[in-house]
Amino acid sequence: MVGRRGTVRFSMAALVTLAVAGCTESSNVVTPNPNGNPPPSAAQGFLGYADTSVRAPICGNCHVGKLAQWQQTAHSHAWTDLQAGDTATQACEGCHTTGAYGNYVTDTLVGWTATRNARYRDVQCEACHGPGLVHVTNPDASQPLASVLVGTSLTNGCGECHHGPRYPFLDEWSQSEHGLVSHQSTAISGGATCLACHSGNGALAAWGIEVDYLEKDSINTNNGHLAIVCAVCHDPHDATNDKQLRYSINVPSVSDNLCMKCHHQRGVPDPTSSRGPMSPQGPLLLGSAGWRSPDFGPSDTTIHGTHGSTANVDLCVTCHVARMTVTDASGNAFNSTGHLFVAAPCLDATGKPTAEDTCDESDRSFAACARSGCHGDAGAARSAFDAATQRIQALVTEVNAMVAKVPASAFNTTDGKITTGEGAKFNAALGAMAGSPVHNPFLMEELLTASVKQLQKDYGIAPNPSIALRNVLSPAGSSR
Repeated sequence: MVGRRGTVRFSMAALVTLAVAGCTESSNVVTPNPNGNPPPSAAQGFLGYADTSVRAPICGNCHVGKLAQWQQTAHSHAWTDLQAGDTATQACEGCHTTGAYGNYVTDTLVGWTATRNARYRDVQCEACHGPGLVHVTNPDASQPLASVLVGTSLTNGCGECHHGPRYPFLDEWSQSEHGLVSHQSTAISGGATCLACHSGNGALAAWGIEVDYLEKDSINTNNGHLAIVCAVCHDPHDATNDKQLRYSINVPSVSDNLCMKCHHQRGVPDPTSSRGPMSPQGPLLLGSAGWRSPDFGPSDTTIHGTHGSTANVDLCVTCHVARMTVTDASGNAFNSTGHLFVAAPCLDATGKPTAEDTCDESDRSFAACARSGCHGDAGAARSAFDAATQRIQALVTEVNAMVAKVPASAFNTTDGKITTGEGAKFNAALGAMAGSPVHNPFLMEELLTASVKQLQKDYGIAPNPSIALRNVLSPAGSSR
């Protein structure tokens, strides 16, 4: 055994023997280095490939299943991708090889950067887990775990490479709600139910994902809770789903869609609670949200806008993770990755998306709205948004005014049923939430319209005569 800066003094044959000794799948051992060369001492404990011709890291001698998964990821051919691109410079090599980037090692002269040996090409296991020499010589005594922490001040983890003007994943994520740990203060006191969506470790636990990571036993972020870091949504080893996502983004199911696994709470009224909707975006998009009045026709239950139909295959991601390239006056390009997760982001003076959310609508980008094929261009999408918002806001105002006249007894039921007053109040709250005119404008207008009619029928409350309902209730799609 040696330290991080020690000299390697054993043969490759001995290394492979030691690695295999602790394995239960020895029949699937990868081919050792055909040249029989031990890892260079300058690599400081990084093992790299056993066989560069088949991209087989030495770690794969034991971790055969993980090796097979990794070989399907973009990390496994990162070097080839770099050479095929237009930026194959030495400055880029650190993130397309195995060395100090991505793990806890602070010395940059390790692995590829120290040796420029082909065995360290591509983003192999050790790029995230750190040097494996100590582990293969004594597997039971050491576990080189990868870090899942992400931050602009960190020198390990995914963000060490996935940042900067070309690939600003970290730069944008750190400004998003997913990256703001302070946003979780209320959720932390709410227990496991809230933490399942408001903390990274809580989400992984709720989804039944048992993974080990460096900070698991001693998380020191926000009283022991992670933000929604990269490894919550992305699986470092598995490329089953696009972008190595843990769940699909295009399946129309609140239980199986990655985004909707959290964005699906209280889409319909709860007869045991007077609380309104909470993150109901998934059900609203798919057409199952809201209170249905007794006269809400069976055919109406299938109403949903194109944002939730087969015309928009990627559902939430189409608008909320939209890429765009911005070039400033000096010719510098910024490739937004959409990891602010804002559908119509505010733009700064150069046209770059920002996390600021109080700008005038004219300073927002509607470019993502034109990408599903439903809107001809961003201008048409903006017009449709304006028209739908105006109609839905008018309906929300009308429903709230009518609900205010409903007898108080209608909100004190104990039989577990939703009264018209309670249901209409829920629909108004649903329509008032940010994004409701977009997630499903067709259904939202139908729900509010039906609420107006049912309030009048059940309580004798007439709509405000100043509201031109025949205009307010015009089809949501008329201005697309």
